[in-house]
Amino acid sequence: MTETFSFTVAARDGAARTGEIRMPRGVIRTPAFMPVGTAGTVKAMYPEQVKALGADVVLGNTYHLMLRPGAERMARLGGLHAFMQWPYPILTDSGGFQVMSLSGLRKLDETGVRFQSHIDGTAHMLTPERSIEIQGLLGSDIQMQLDECVRLPAPEAAVAGAMRLSLRWAERCRIAFGEQPGKALFGIVQGGDVPALRVESARALVGLDLKGYAIGGLAVGEPQATMLAMIEAVEPHLPGAKPRYLMGVGTPDDLVQAVSRGVDMFDCVMPTRAGRHGMVYTRHGRLNLRNARFAEDHAPLDPASTCPAATLYSKAYLHHLVRAGEILGMMLLTWNNLAYYQDLMAGLRGAIAAGRLQDFVGETRDGWARAERDRAA
Repeated sequence: MTETFSFTVAARDGAARTGEIRMPRGVIRTPAFMPVGTAGTVKAMYPEQVKALGADVVLGNTYHLMLRPGAERMARLGGLHAFMQWPYPILTDSGGFQVMSLSGLRKLDETGVRFQSHIDGTAHMLTPERSIEIQGLLGSDIQMQLDECVRLPAPEAAVAGAMRLSLRWAERCRIAFGEQPGKALFGIVQGGDVPALRVESARALVGLDLKGYAIGGLAVGEPQATMLAMIEAVEPHLPGAKPRYLMGVGTPDDLVQAVSRGVDMFDCVMPTRAGRHGMVYTRHGRLNLRNARFAEDHAPLDPASTCPAATLYSKAYLHHLVRAGEILGMMLLTWNNLAYYQDLMAGLRGAIAAGRLQDFVGETRDGWARAERDRAA
């Protein structure tokens, strides 16, 4: 395997592209969906299951891991890869989003963010330099700059201030990251729902010549149309030879729409969180297995799926597990959901390579809509 970080585009279809990120720990096929392993685990899944579904990379979170078990302890234990038995690439969030959500427990200034742990109330300071240091102690392969993320809607002045602070923090992160062969630092484009601010952010970050660029601060309350408009505003200003990562997104439809607009990487808790609460994603749309109409449904979730959770168990059995609060129900539905997300990404990669992306997107969305109409009839 290569000892450097590289990204190649193998095929394009409109703005969409398929390719590979090559790193010492493995190849990430793009477009890629990264299951979220916030605290060192993709909830309700074994690591080998996650890999078998087709995931090439998982996400860990700086905020949660710095608090428990602690970054220095993690380093003494051999790093996150060994700790969670995932020898493949890991991307770590900077911790900024989680810290920013602690509005009553944090104080932000130019230096960084002082905050209280949500676990035990202890005081911590997260600066751009400390965020990069923690991600290095974890052994992260792709590290994210510390940024300030504001929830939308927000006053334009607040959005502009957060974006420009994030740019100054990005420069500090770049210096702290230094040269780490085989690893990567990604910048994060901010700017809320203001296209001009998004473009300003993207252009300034490109000037730092980072390995990749994320689009952050979306999927935080704005409509899908706004999110897509911001991607369209930013995409022309990001280098085509570097990967693009839409953070914290999203639904299956969000993914196909964003891929069509040139995004290469995604992460979201949605498939795992939904699975733990009785919701499943399938070729036939989203199903709530708590619904009583499944109580005597002998059919599996999807006989055409590659996932045993979708083919071996009846909806009636899964409904029973969900209603009874059985852990197995959470495991099976999470397994199904992650399998569907990975199958969707594989389908998108194949469609782009074949030059039929729009046909694939149309067929996929028609399948969801047709099933929805049938259920409503």
